[in-house]
Amino acid sequence: MSLFGAIDTSASGLTAQRLRMDLVSNNIANINTTRTGKLTPAGNQIPYSRQVATFVPSASETSFTSVLGGTLEGQNVGNGVQVASIANDVQEPFGMEYNPNSPDAAKVAEAGLPLGYVRQPNVNIATEMVDMISASRAYEANVTALNVSKSMAAKALEIGKG
Repeated sequence: MSLFGAIDTSASGLTAQRLRMDLVSNNIANINTTRTGKLTPAGNQIPYSRQVATFVPSASETSFTSVLGGTLEGQNVGNGVQVASIANDVQEPFGMEYNPNSPDAAKVAEAGLPLGYVRQPNVNIATEMVDMISASRAYEANVTALNVSKSMAAKALEIGKG
């Protein structure tokens, strides 16, 4: 691993957790959004759907020879995390509220949506708060790792002074 490999790894974690916090903020901001401009085939409104990010490890070399060759040439040989996708949460069902006077109420009954009901976003504030705390703690851990890496690099430079 190059001198800056640990810093690159921490930086990728910081970027990923910042994105996760952005998604949590967006989910909370849209907790009452029942109109997204999208309609079902029957013509009923589709509410905001919670968004989640999927992370995967950054691509790294698998063979020892490739890793050793990349390290000797000063290349970063992978490590870290990257965002694979941002997708709508399809596991949580939409909430339902009976409000026939709402402009977003179902005008045509369809499977899972009776007449007069309004679909509510599948955003749960408790879940979002847990995700926010988790992302915040992971961000803090990456900042700590980044500071330790910087400190180690500074100490290594001091050794050279003699």
